[in-house]
This record gives sequence, C-alpha cells and structure tokens, in this order.
Amino acid sequence: MKKLIVLLVVFGISYGYSQENLNAYKYVIVPKKFDAFKKENQYKTSTLIKYLFIQNGFDAVYDDALPPDLERNRCLGLQVLLNDESSMFTTKTSLTLKDCASKEVFTTLMGTSKKKQYESSYREALTEAFTTIKASNYAYSPSETEEVSVPVVVTEVMEKQVEPKNKPNVAVVQQVATPENQAYKSKEPVVSNIKKTEPVEAVVMAEKEDYSGILYAQEIENGYQLVDSTPKIRLKIYRTSMPDVFSVANENGGNGMVFKKDGKWYLEYNTNGTMTTKELNIKF
Repeated sequence: MKKLIVLLVVFGISYGYSQENLNAYKYVIVPKKFDAFKKENQYKTSTLIKYLFIQNGFDAVYDDALPPDLERNRCLGLQVLLNDESSMFTTKTSLTLKDCASKEVFTTLMGTSKKKQYESSYREALTEAFTTIKASNYAYSPSETEEVSVPVVVTEVMEKQVEPKNKPNVAVVQQVATPENQAYKSKEPVVSNIKKTEPVEAVVMAEKEDYSGILYAQEIENGYQLVDSTPKIRLKIYRTSMPDVFSVANENGGNGMVFKKDGKWYLEYNTNGTMTTKELNIKF
C-alpha cells in the first residue's frame, strides 16, 4: 500500500510538471509521414492526429506548412513522434512530443486496438492514447521572456536615374536592414528557363474546386450528400466513429475528411502531396 501511494504521488508530480511544460509551447508540428510508415498519411494517421490535437485546444500545423513565427523560432513548437509497437493481431501506439533540442517533453499512454481493419484500428488506438493529452487541459501560456514584438523592416528602393522608354516603373533593388537581418537583393527581371509541363491527372480532389457556396445536406445511407443550388452533388460524406467527423468522397474520386471546429465545418484533403483545408457552409 505504501508503494502504491508513493507511485501515485510521483505520478501526480510528473503530471503537473508535464502539464506546465506543455502550456509553454504555442504549436505542435505534425509530420505528414511518420517514421513508422512507408507512405504519407498512411491509414490517415496524420490527418487524425492533427484533428485530435486541434480538438484539445492545440494549434497543430503540418511540418511543411509552418507559420512565420514558427519558421523564425522552431522552439515555439513541439515535434510529434508516433511510437508504433503493433503486433500481428494488436495495434499499439503512443505519441511523444519533443522540443527543438529533441528533448522529450511529454509522452502519452499506450493506446491499443484489436480491430482487423488497419485504418479503424489506428483510429481507435490513437483516440485512446489522446486521453492523456485531453487530461492535460492544455492552454498556451507564453513565457515572460518570449519575444512578442514584430521587428520593423525598413525597405529602401533604389531606382536608376535614367529609365528607358516604355519600361515599367518597378523597383530593381530591395534592401532590408534590421538588427536581425541584413540583406541586399536585386529584383531585376531575368529570363525564365521554366518550361510548360504537361497537365497531371488529378488523383484526389481538384485544387481549384470551389466550395464557397451553400451546400445542402441530403441524407443517404451511412452519411449525407452535399449539393449546391444547381442542384449538383459536390461531395458525399460518410459517418465515422467520431462525432462531427466524416470521411469524404467526391464525384472525381477524391477523398479526405470533413470535421467541425469552433462551430464551423472544414474540408481537409491531400492534393499531389499538399494538404489543403477549406471552410464549408453546410446546411443540414
């Protein structure tokens, strides 16, 4: 009994310390391809993990789409690592969060699933692992020493005194002078050697697909079809094991995920290796 009490006290102290550490970070960085897998977003693990972090109050971003402040200072974010200890009949996963110095900050409990279908199995195991994240009650709290001011960039434009006739009046030199950056860059036009490429056949949703109008939800088997005012079926969404989360298929054979965040609906899908998120106006 005494050993059990000691273990509970140690766990409580460690949990409080980890919670305080988590709150010091503004972002979590989700890889589009985890080391445990051969393919990008295999079994939809990347999209699911990003969604679950957002649902728990984190500002989750993909590793190839960092916001400017995180680009300047990678120590604002925690890198997400997926630990896969799955066997032939059981899926076992946990997540580890590491800082910019690769120091471990937080590790979840191991989530497990015995479902035979891989995508469903990883979804169940990761959702269970996230109970640890949910219990942390994360709320970003920047340190007092964190720099919050935006440096003022002074740009000087130098123009030639004599300009040829019919030449556009554009800056040809740009100079940046701040305590952090010193740059001198020529902006004169150069001859392009880029050749026009042949169009690539879309294998997922078209990037230029317009979903800005109102989409009306019509119930179908195991989900809804979303139609515009034409009416034309724009998307078909199917129920998943999580509320307000649907898997997606469109008429072109694309796939992705539709989920609800802060009272708004969003569509997220992968196009030629690029993850895209669009807001939807759905009327149920």
